[in-house]
Amino acid sequence: MATEIRVPALGESVTEATIARWLKNVGDKVSADEPIVELETDKVSVEAPAPAAGVLTAISAQEGDTVEVNALLGTIDDAGAAAANGASNGAAGSASNEDAKGAVAAPAAKGAAGEMIEVVVPEGGESVTEADIGEWLKKVGDAVKRDEAIVSLETDKAAMDVVAPADGVIRELKGAEGDTVPVGAVLAIIEVGAAAAATGENQPTPRDVAKKGREPAATNGDRPLSPAPRRVVAESGLDAAGIAGTGKDGRVTKGDALAAAAAVPRAVRAPAEAPRAPGEREERVKMSRLRQTIARRLKEAQDTAAMLTTFNDVDMGAVMDLRKQYKDLFERKHGVKLGFMGFFVKACVHALKELPDVNAEIDGTDVIYKNHYDIGIAVGTEKGLVVPVVRDADLKSIAEIEAEITDYGRRARAGDLKIEEMQGGTFSITNGGVYGSLMSTPILNPPQSGILGMHRIEERPVAINGQVVIRPMMYLALSYDHRIVDGKGAVTFLVRVKENLEDPQRLLLDL
Repeated sequence: MATEIRVPALGESVTEATIARWLKNVGDKVSADEPIVELETDKVSVEAPAPAAGVLTAISAQEGDTVEVNALLGTIDDAGAAAANGASNGAAGSASNEDAKGAVAAPAAKGAAGEMIEVVVPEGGESVTEADIGEWLKKVGDAVKRDEAIVSLETDKAAMDVVAPADGVIRELKGAEGDTVPVGAVLAIIEVGAAAAATGENQPTPRDVAKKGREPAATNGDRPLSPAPRRVVAESGLDAAGIAGTGKDGRVTKGDALAAAAAVPRAVRAPAEAPRAPGEREERVKMSRLRQTIARRLKEAQDTAAMLTTFNDVDMGAVMDLRKQYKDLFERKHGVKLGFMGFFVKACVHALKELPDVNAEIDGTDVIYKNHYDIGIAVGTEKGLVVPVVRDADLKSIAEIEAEITDYGRRARAGDLKIEEMQGGTFSITNGGVYGSLMSTPILNPPQSGILGMHRIEERPVAINGQVVIRPMMYLALSYDHRIVDGKGAVTFLVRVKENLEDPQRLLLDL
C-alpha cells in the first residue's frame, strides 16, 4: 500500500515552503514519524515526518524547489520493505511504479541480478511540467556510482543535476542535448551491478548522433565543452585544452572561454575564415528556461507597475578618500576588502527609514510596510542576473555587509546560491558601473517598489563655490513604482542617499 508524503500546514500566513534537504533517499527504509525532509519557509525551518513505516519509493520534489502547502513530496510503500535490502518482487515493483511517477528513479522489476533501472525526469514543483536537457555528463557504457550526476537539466526555475539511483553501467540514453522532455520521461537505462570493463560497448551518445558529420567537439581534458563555451572557442581560434575551468567539476564555462579569448592578442589569433555561406551567417539557439523566466518577470514588472526613474549625481570623493585611508587596516582586521557597496547599502537603509514607501509593496488593495531592511544585490552570472539578499542590513556593520556580498558574488558565479537566498528582498541595488555603464534605468524586482542603479565613477568638471573643479562623480538612478511612491518621495530618497555618501559621517551620527 502506498502512502503519500505531503507538505504539512505551516501556519495561517504561510502558503509555501522551500525544500532545504532530503534526509532519506529513494529505496531507504523509514519508520513512522521519522524526519524525512527538511522544509524552510520565510519564518521557520521544519522537518516533515514520515506518515507511515515502509520504504521511500518516490521523491516528487527536489532540493531547492518551492512547494505549496499540501503538495506531494514523495511516496512510501509499506509493501516494498524488501526493496530496501535489494530483494524487490514483481508485485511491489508494479505497485510502486505508478506511485513513483516523476521520482528520481523507478526500478523495472526484473530481478536482483542485472536489474535495469529507468532514470526519469524528476518533478521540479507543481508548476514545472517539462525541462531541457542541458548536458550529458556520462555516455553509454560508462560505469556510474549511486548519487553520481549523469545529466544536467534546466527548468524555468533553476538548473539541476539528475543522479544515478544505484551503482551500475549506463546501457541507453534517451534524448539529445537541447531536447525538451516532460516530467516523468525516461532519460537513461542503468544496469545495476554491471562492470564497465565487461560491457565491450562503444555506443555513441545522443550528442554524438546529433553531431554526426560535424567537426569533433572541443574538449578540455576528457570533458567535452558545452555549446556556449564551444562556440566561443571556435570563433576565437583557441585551444580548449589550455583553458582553466571554474565550473562544476572543473568544466569550462562560457565566462572562462570569453576571458581566455580576451587575453589573446588579436594579431596572433587564428586567421579569419572564408566568407560564410548564407545559411551559416546566423545561429538559432533556444533560450534557457532560466533566461525565459528572467525575461518574463522583467516584462511583468513593466506591465504591472507604474514604473518611473529619477536621477541624481553624487560626488564620490569623500567615500573614496575614506576608503583609501582605511582600506589596508580594514582588510587586516575584518579579512575582507572595503568596497563601495557597503556604503551604498548603509546609505539606502538610512534613506528607507525616512521614506518607508520605497521599502513597501502593494498586495491587492493593501500596502505592506516593511519594518525590516533586506537589500537585494544584483550579481551578473553566466546564466543571467541573480539577486541574493542581505538580510537585516540595518543591523549589520559595513564589514559584515561587505563579507556577505563577497560570498554571494563568489557563489553566484559558481552556481551555488540557494533559492531561499534570493527571495524576500525589500529593496534592490544594481551596479552597472562594473561593466562601464554611465547611465541606465533599472527595472523593478517585483514585488519591490524601488531599485537603485549605480554607475561608473567619472571625473567631470563641476561648479563648487563659484569655481569649476574636477570631481569623481557618479550618476544615480532610482526606478520606483509610482502607484505607491510619489515623485517627491523618490527625489527625496535620492537626495538622502547623495547626502549620506558625500558626507559619510551622517551615517555614523544618524542624521
